[in-house]
Amino acid sequence: MLQEVAALGFEWVELSHGIRISLVPGILRALREGVIRVSSTHNFCPLPTGFTLPAPNIYMPSTADHREHSQWLRQTRRTLDFSQQVGARVVVVHLGQVEFFWFSPVRKYRNYLKSKGEAFSAEAPEYKELLAKTIGRIRKGSTAPLARVKASLEEILPYAAERGLRLGLENRERIDELPLDDGFPELLASMSRQGVAGYWHDCGHAQIKQRTGLLEHARHLEQNAAQLIGFHLHDIDGSGKDHQPVGTGTIDFAMVSRFFRPEHVLVLEYGPKVTPESVLESKLRIEALLPPSPLSL
Repeated sequence: MLQEVAALGFEWVELSHGIRISLVPGILRALREGVIRVSSTHNFCPLPTGFTLPAPNIYMPSTADHREHSQWLRQTRRTLDFSQQVGARVVVVHLGQVEFFWFSPVRKYRNYLKSKGEAFSAEAPEYKELLAKTIGRIRKGSTAPLARVKASLEEILPYAAERGLRLGLENRERIDELPLDDGFPELLASMSRQGVAGYWHDCGHAQIKQRTGLLEHARHLEQNAAQLIGFHLHDIDGSGKDHQPVGTGTIDFAMVSRFFRPEHVLVLEYGPKVTPESVLESKLRIEALLPPSPLSL
């Protein structure tokens, strides 16, 4: 697997939340032999025992269930141990969501988006009304789960710091995921150990939110620029489908590249349906946007 990535011209790789435990011996061998280096991992990595498909949200730091919380801590520590072993600098983390016991407003919202497809318009009056009601209920229900997120991070920050690792808190694509999009600066400022956690920007997720009127992509980057530590780079098409090759969709990557810094980690994030040729084209498009200082790819 890693030899194939290296053959495409990459010197660094992110090990994501789809890494099965059976792949670990081969990964460690590739690292020993100098095939490639690891820039980052994505919680949970490797996958917990019994899971064989990508599962970054099987345990959430926002949960009110103490058993799930214990598993989140256990598996996150396991990811941090593995990340130190493979020489990563950053662990990308999801922070859970607002959950509703009865009558979640999210289902109606998502069904509306799905029904509209490429004909969707964020300016439609019925959508604006639906969005306002949905986000209002989510904000109202976010206080307790966000407090649990903060407490969970405080538990894990010392463990990360001891291993020389930073946590990349990733912006998400769903309307009910935490923190809400304007909440990253406050969340990061509230951490007792400054500098251990930072903001991880997923371009596709931000563009989905821009398409649906939840944020303005450039402004969101500006608000979080001081805490940025890395990027997931992929495009979205006209219907809002993400993980498309760079330059084939609606994202203004020239704008995004203005926020690149030499210390950032840049990751092309794709699934198995994207061809090697498209990956190479995406790599070249991003490299053409880089400033003279070398950046991690």
